[in-house]
Amino acid sequence: MNTKSSSRPRPGRMVTAFALAVTLVTSVAVAATSASAAATLTVAQALSAQDGRNATVTGYVIGQPTASSTVITSNYTADTAIAIADTASETSTGRMLYVQVTTAYRSSFGLLTNPSLRGRQITATGTLTAYFSHGGLKNPTAMSLGGTAPSPTASPSPSPTSTGGPYDSTYYANAMGKTGSALRSSLHSIIRTQTKLSYDQVWEALRDTDQDPGNTNNVILLYTGRSQSKTSNGGGVDDWNREHVWAKSHGDFGTATGPGTDVHHLRPTDVSVNSLRGNKDFDTGGSPVAEAPGCYTDADSFEPRNAVKGDVARMIMYMAIRYEGNDGWPNLEMNNSVSNGTAPYLGRQSVLLQWHAQDPPDTFEKRRNQRIYERWQGNRNPFVDHPEWAGAIWG
Repeated sequence: MNTKSSSRPRPGRMVTAFALAVTLVTSVAVAATSASAAATLTVAQALSAQDGRNATVTGYVIGQPTASSTVITSNYTADTAIAIADTASETSTGRMLYVQVTTAYRSSFGLLTNPSLRGRQITATGTLTAYFSHGGLKNPTAMSLGGTAPSPTASPSPSPTSTGGPYDSTYYANAMGKTGSALRSSLHSIIRTQTKLSYDQVWEALRDTDQDPGNTNNVILLYTGRSQSKTSNGGGVDDWNREHVWAKSHGDFGTATGPGTDVHHLRPTDVSVNSLRGNKDFDTGGSPVAEAPGCYTDADSFEPRNAVKGDVARMIMYMAIRYEGNDGWPNLEMNNSVSNGTAPYLGRQSVLLQWHAQDPPDTFEKRRNQRIYERWQGNRNPFVDHPEWAGAIWG
């Protein structure tokens, strides 16, 4: 429409055109506003979308993260990171998003400089990816005080599906497009081809696969989240040792080459916490584990901290697919029991599937999967690469 015409508008035509233009502009503005609101996530949604996407998140400042399971709420030491949550009273680090505060935003959003930010609502835009080996938002492109609270029912964009993985056309080629028992059978055939390690080799493998991204001399311990020297392994108090996440007595496979040395389910853990977990199945509830904040245990089950619940679930699912009883080892299966004893079962399946959905693969877990594939065993955990395959197999 030529708005510069000096002639008088014809009655009706120009008015109609103007009205149409106003309607279109208004519609675009409303659509843009709606799109902006839809793109804003809760902290819970952001924690479930740790796949490198760009997103805007609104939450309340809780404190300064200093480790994967530690957030300080006073006596701040730096301006480089903040932890936010959906409620200002949140105390569980598993429900907090760690937000990197880069140089451009430190004078306004760093807690050392601005301790009064604690409890304030902020909105940040950046990349949803692990920070401090914890669900995070990095490289912010915008940060502001306040914000429109996102709808708790709004869903983030779906995670990549079975068409977008880097190994889909090669490693997983025979599994693509399958579901149920056909998918399970294909994945078993794929991942059973592996280099088998001795139990002594596992020490060196874990020093590589579980290396602290912030300190190459250390490993991150699974249940405590503690960063500890790679050389402090052994059997003494506060040493770290090799935890069989699928307890080796559940099938009596011990530490012989095979499931007993499969690094996909072996992790460095504090010696006493490893002993406390023992061969218990996984479930929720119990008493707090003093040496492992966020973990709980009772007579027959163990609950890991929130930041690794999904890791535990995916290790168990890997074992159930890798070991099907056709290569001299027991047929390992998940079930819904927490009293499996020495049977080749491990539970509780329903809870493990919930943990898998609650805590998606983060950067640390993805790196671990890649290192095992490239340097140690030559096979992959398919549920790290394709989380949706758990639902395709177990529903």
